[in-house]
Amino acid sequence: MNSFLDTLKNLGPQRLAVVGGVILALVAFFIFLMTRLGTPQMELLYSGLSQDDSRQIVDILSREKIPYDISQDGAEVFVSSDQVGNMRLKIAENGLPSGGNVGYEVFDNAESIGSTNFQQNVNLVRALEGELSRTIRAIDSVKAARVHLVLPRRELFSRERQEPSASVILKMAGVDRLSKEQIAAVQHLVASAVPDLKPERISIVDDKGTLLARGFDQPGNADKAQEIERQRLNKQEAIARRIEGLLERTVGFGKVRAEVYADMDFSRETSVEEEYDPEGQVVRSSSTTEENEQSNESENDMAVTVGNNLPDAQQGGSGTSAGSSASRTQETVNYEISKKVVNRIRETAIVNRLSVAVLVDGTYQQADDGTITYEPRSQEEMDQIATLVQSAIGYEENRDRVDVINMRFAAMEDIDDSPEIVFWIFTKEELMKYAEITVLALVALLVILLVIRPLIKRVFEQQAAAEAAALAEAEAEALAGPGGVPVPSDAAPDDDDDFEELIDIDRVEGRVKASSVKKVGEIVQKHPEEALAIVRNWMYQEG
Repeated sequence: MNSFLDTLKNLGPQRLAVVGGVILALVAFFIFLMTRLGTPQMELLYSGLSQDDSRQIVDILSREKIPYDISQDGAEVFVSSDQVGNMRLKIAENGLPSGGNVGYEVFDNAESIGSTNFQQNVNLVRALEGELSRTIRAIDSVKAARVHLVLPRRELFSRERQEPSASVILKMAGVDRLSKEQIAAVQHLVASAVPDLKPERISIVDDKGTLLARGFDQPGNADKAQEIERQRLNKQEAIARRIEGLLERTVGFGKVRAEVYADMDFSRETSVEEEYDPEGQVVRSSSTTEENEQSNESENDMAVTVGNNLPDAQQGGSGTSAGSSASRTQETVNYEISKKVVNRIRETAIVNRLSVAVLVDGTYQQADDGTITYEPRSQEEMDQIATLVQSAIGYEENRDRVDVINMRFAAMEDIDDSPEIVFWIFTKEELMKYAEITVLALVALLVILLVIRPLIKRVFEQQAAAEAAALAEAEAEALAGPGGVPVPSDAAPDDDDDFEELIDIDRVEGRVKASSVKKVGEIVQKHPEEALAIVRNWMYQEG
């Protein structure tokens, strides 16, 4: 122990400081290594969190005494892989993450006595916006959502009423984008939750600044465009499935692929036609009028007397008489000419052009040795397939185009659709973990071999050199006489061998002193008589 302390003293303050720093660094490194290997594998619990949600989740993890890590300024929270499922259920019980939006819970702690009507209205709008944002985030491709509602109040003494409107901004997950059907679904979702709000008064913008739905359009324009596109896609899909279903019965299942593009006219037409047939006369009404007229006139010579005017007077006398008669018949007939009115309304679309591409796989022949050979189909068979396709779509030569091509399909085993790189039975995550452990172990081994081992060897070499120097000094004092003259000794040859061995082993410090002792031995061997006299003198003095 004393020799070790002496060795440390001989190193000097600078070397001691360097050795102490290296030792502290090694201790810190091994503490980090043991902590790293002993720490459980951390897995992402939530990402894209708001500051408020992150704070509440960290409070729950702290209460449950679950180790966690935070990154991205609190936007991501990591826990051990074996606690991910349990903590997600535990956190979901508290309604987290909420995305930083306040829902109907804004009324839980509200004091209705001290709140004004304005505050209640503002809280209602906040609650509606928060609940709608949470509902929209339920869509898989939507990462976050913000909803802004404009609910105008009815002004007093005003006949006009402003309609409510809304704006929605969506943050998508990755590169996914909403389809037209999903955009319309978001519009109708928001419109159904707000009284008197119409879907065409809702604007939708994504996180890239792209306008997905234009607000304040004419009523029905957006729905009409989406309906037209849906009908066109359905028409194309129906024709493609019809072709594939027809050909798969012949070429085999999964060996045919059809794609159809339809140029369609969705304009609505209304026509009215009136046709008159002069030959098709029909009596509409008829009337007949008959008139008969008769008149008689007579003249006589009787005188006007009293007797003639009496009732029993005899009419007599002679005179002349004249008579006339007339008749007239009138008939009126009204005829109606037949008229045909045709009112045509075209609701369905007209196909202006069809472009059909059909890809057909060839045949495969298996040899006796198990090898599979691909063989293309004959031209005659391809012509028959093309004829079937033309018949299935109602082909018109001046309108449509049909291309049927025979090409080899890629085999399923040649398509690498595995989501991870797997080596034997290890997944990508496991390989990365084992690689990390291996690298840390190699670094530790290099530190041991290149730092610790040379340092320990240096300390032992210095200790051995110090012991050799002390032994050489003692031997020199034993061989030297009172006057400093070297004397011979029987142990000199053995000591010389020991010194050579020490020099060969140490090769560091103490070589100067060892070489001095060696020179003293050589002097004793060269001058034995003087050495003997010195020994006799020592013996005489001791006696």
